[in-house]
Amino acid sequence: MEIDAAASGAVLKRERVRDAILELIEDRSPGDAIPSERALCAELGVSRPTLRAAVDELVVAGLLVREHGRGMFVAAEKITQELVSDRQAFSLPRPAGAWTSRLLEVRTLPAGARVGRKLRMSPAAPIHYVARLRLVDGSPMAIEYLHVPADLVSDLTSEELEQGDLYEHFVERHDVRVSEAVQSIEPTVVTRAEADLLDVPELSPALLFERLTSDTRGRAVEYVHSLYRGDRYRIVSRLTLSAGDQAPPLSGGHHPGIPPGDFTTGTPVTLSTRGVVQEGA
Repeated sequence: MEIDAAASGAVLKRERVRDAILELIEDRSPGDAIPSERALCAELGVSRPTLRAAVDELVVAGLLVREHGRGMFVAAEKITQELVSDRQAFSLPRPAGAWTSRLLEVRTLPAGARVGRKLRMSPAAPIHYVARLRLVDGSPMAIEYLHVPADLVSDLTSEELEQGDLYEHFVERHDVRVSEAVQSIEPTVVTRAEADLLDVPELSPALLFERLTSDTRGRAVEYVHSLYRGDRYRIVSRLTLSAGDQAPPLSGGHHPGIPPGDFTTGTPVTLSTRGVVQEGA
């Protein structure tokens, strides 16, 4: 197989430029300026298109912010969710930041065919549909859409959806005890309407979480899909490759896609993972 030397050289040069800019970012704090494109081109000995390609990657990745007429600045730190392995599964520590909710829509309506299949109920059966904006330290982080069977949680209130631990409300007010959640994560981009809510440009990268939650009796009690900002949220896996002594599991478990205060405390939440390869048509 022949390798295009020119194309390979361009990629490697952009990667070296990217690494150099990353060093500048790591030496600075969020909000600090980095040198202008002209200054960086001169310092690194590269053309403006090569530099811009590397900067564009870092802007899309949420590490740099361009401000028209002012320059380039180090972006705010991402909210990091870590998956920590132990012998049996992943225990999930709590991500940083103060999480709050703002309701966008609350309705009771028929489940419909798709949601009915997920919740294992009739399409005509009523569900509570909730759309809410999740914020971290006051900044938009995610849009969350909840579907809860109305017969299990008949009088779900706005207060429960905006404040406190939703699953604790399930236990204390509705006698529904959450036991297990199965969740998938995949990349996507935001629409214009989603971009407006999340305060990002249209078609910005995002993470799509889809979760089905069951209670101790095996009933499906909640189907949720959430859209998280790709520039502010990331997941990190820590894998233990040695069969030797294991570190004790971390407490304060938190499931990715479930902000703090949305899972019962005490026993750590666990996550088992499986790779799925989807064949093309």
